Amino acid sequence: MSILVSTGLVESIVRYCCLCLVVFCNLVTFAMQENIEQRYAIKFCVKLNKSATETFASLTEAYGDANISRTVVFKWHKAFKEGQENAEADPRSGRPISSTNYKNVQVVRAVMATDRRLSVRMMAEETGLDKNAVHRILTDHLHMRKICAKVVPKNLSVEQKAN
Repeated sequence: MSILVSTGLVESIVRYCCLCLVVFCNLVTFAMQENIEQRYAIKFCVKLNKSATETFASLTEAYGDANISRTVVFKWHKAFKEGQENAEADPRSGRPISSTNYKNVQVVRAVMATDRRLSVRMMAEETGLDKNAVHRILTDHLHMRKICAKVVPKNLSVEQKAN
């Protein structure tokens, strides 16, 4: 480790990672600005009384492969035609998923440790959580999957495969 620090390799890696993060953030910002730019173009086409198909053709001609999808163009065209003035996306309603917190992950882990042959539905009944939440915890957080009615890790070792 001291060799890596003395040669400056660690600092170079950190600088490279920071640079990658900055480039990624700039790309995301650019893509969002381009989407908003295209929404304003859709709004302009609506004011010119162009149809949604004509609007999509104009955007495809102007932006090439970087244009937004046909479905999205039609959605925004309809929204502007119905009187929406703002080209920014409306804030989404609803609350974020809160069933996959640390406590619930530990509860599902404990239930699974007692009996791996329980189905997702049975685990949901036992924990009082939603079936989809239990499935999400098993697959995304505990990295498990079902094989022959038994919950097992996704990546099995050679010994585990033999059993």
